[in-house]
Amino acid sequence: MTTSAVRATEHTVDVAAPADQVYALIEDVGGWPEVFPPTVHAECVERTGNAEVIRLWATANGTAKTWTSRREHDPERRSITFRQERSQHPVGGMGGEWVVEPVSATACRVRLLHDFFAATDDPADLDWISRAVDRNSGSELAALKTRAELGGPDQLITFEDSVTVDGSAKDVYDFLNEAQRWAERLPHVARVELTEDTPGLQTLEMDTSTKDGSAHTTRSVRVCSPHRAIVYKQHVLPALMTLHTGRWLIEERAGAGVSVTSRHTVRINTERVHEVLGQDADVRTARELVQKALSGNSTVTLLAAKAFAEGAAGGRTGP
Repeated sequence: MTTSAVRATEHTVDVAAPADQVYALIEDVGGWPEVFPPTVHAECVERTGNAEVIRLWATANGTAKTWTSRREHDPERRSITFRQERSQHPVGGMGGEWVVEPVSATACRVRLLHDFFAATDDPADLDWISRAVDRNSGSELAALKTRAELGGPDQLITFEDSVTVDGSAKDVYDFLNEAQRWAERLPHVARVELTEDTPGLQTLEMDTSTKDGSAHTTRSVRVCSPHRAIVYKQHVLPALMTLHTGRWLIEERAGAGVSVTSRHTVRINTERVHEVLGQDADVRTARELVQKALSGNSTVTLLAAKAFAEGAAGGRTGP
């Protein structure tokens, strides 16, 4: 690698919100899926003082990727430097810095800097990385601005449904993980396309229907942790939502069996409520409709997973 193979970029955005408030959103990596569109899942692996190791699952140019990074926090300067510890092809290495600069008591400027190089000498790989950095940086800064400047209440709701299964965590997980078979196993799923180029990192596209007869196509990226959990984020959404993340959680119960939970976090698209539901509808109506539809489909899936794991008639279809 030569220095000429390293590219550096800077993206900025002006935010009408206090610098400390904006810095807190950047610092809280666990909340990134609810703020930044490309981020599917994020977690802190370890932290000592102002140094931490994080793992991210996100999309880049429409492709699902995962990597680990080391971050150094400087709260006084309101900056966070980062460097990927384990990059994913075609990235050879990447680092950068978030800097939040106060402009006034109620406004700031956010600078997002990157430096990177490709894993190969192919110029096309470096161009691919550049496009991904430009696209994700623009998307992230715009989303950060929107979230920080939010004047009214955040239309974010979280709800869940659970069942108890007299069976193994492995069988429940297998049913949820093998989403490519859901069109055969679930009445509300008409079509499924699932790809898994990286083990445990899936892209899932589905055509589903609700009890009122409406149908929609969704596209999600799923992070699968065998026998414990599947975390996902939808990137193609129904009209009434601007955000939908979810989790399938499988927990061993004391004694025997497992508890299986479907948890949804949704942000309502307030600008399209009247367009989709009519002039008499309000945000509360949209919230209730979305929750009813998602809970209904989740409950059907949970009960099907229960039947599969317990070996009930019409459930288990394989050894």
